[in-house]
Amino acid sequence: MRVVDVSQPGGPEALQIAEWPVPEPGDDDVLIKVVAAGVNRADVLQRRGNYPSPPGAPANPGLEAAGHVVAVGRNVSEFKAGDAVCALLQGGGYSEFCAVNVAQVLPVPGSLSLIEAASLPETFFTVWSNLYEFGALQRGESLLVHGGSSGIGISAIQLAKALGSTVFTTVGTADKVAFCEQLGAQRAINYKSQDFVSEIATLTGGKGVDVILDMVGGSYVARNLQALAVEGRLVMIATQGGLKGEIDVLRIMQRRLKITGSTLRTRDQAFKREMKQKLLQHVWPLIANGTIKPVVDQVFPMDQAGAAHAHMESSAHKGKIILQVA
Repeated sequence: MRVVDVSQPGGPEALQIAEWPVPEPGDDDVLIKVVAAGVNRADVLQRRGNYPSPPGAPANPGLEAAGHVVAVGRNVSEFKAGDAVCALLQGGGYSEFCAVNVAQVLPVPGSLSLIEAASLPETFFTVWSNLYEFGALQRGESLLVHGGSSGIGISAIQLAKALGSTVFTTVGTADKVAFCEQLGAQRAINYKSQDFVSEIATLTGGKGVDVILDMVGGSYVARNLQALAVEGRLVMIATQGGLKGEIDVLRIMQRRLKITGSTLRTRDQAFKREMKQKLLQHVWPLIANGTIKPVVDQVFPMDQAGAAHAHMESSAHKGKIILQVA
């Protein structure tokens, strides 16, 4: 099969087409003929040499894919050959075939195309686990999402709005402000021209927000604590602004704040199986009925994976970037 591999860590040009054997599915696996794969920031980190695949996972990038089942392991009864599915992966999505544990495979919801379905697994596993498991976001509470026009951002905005939260977000351009407000954010704040801490204070009457989903880290940590309501929760899922930030310990104590965070790739099968069931129960019906809509920014052919990464690194995209494999 053809795969997109990283010949040597580096820039987008490091992504090259290679020939690898088709993987053999294990007893609990589903073998998928990949039609499309989602492109994620973690793939960029892996290409640079900063986020290798876990032991036992395919060494090439790709954390989510969609396609058709071609074979299943002997313990798998949930899917059969020909089914249209999407899957969360530990790696290897940039390939013509991938084998993945059935705990990470979901049916394509509703009438979505496989291009659209490839945009779902990584984002919604991440959003559900961090907002509703770790962040304990409740109906009627408020949420601030940093990076609202990203794949994570568009998913968090739509899901939280659908489940009864007031959503605010930060973005970097005027067109992204309009884009996120059309998606369901009550207010999108342009962080290049406005201070999100003072804007949130104004928008919430000085209360602050109940939950913040942060992909920035760095200098945003201290500012996030300023923007949280009493008993607010800060959930950190990426470090685009740096690995270290300063915290006001007294503010945490006085306002009973909680700080948490997570990565998804190395979580065990039991956790991913639990999150899959939550998605099937709470999220997939909302996608199937059109309440939540996938947003695909641009589709690149497999042999232009480098161009897809360059587009992601430009931060010009609104929604998901997809590789079309077949």
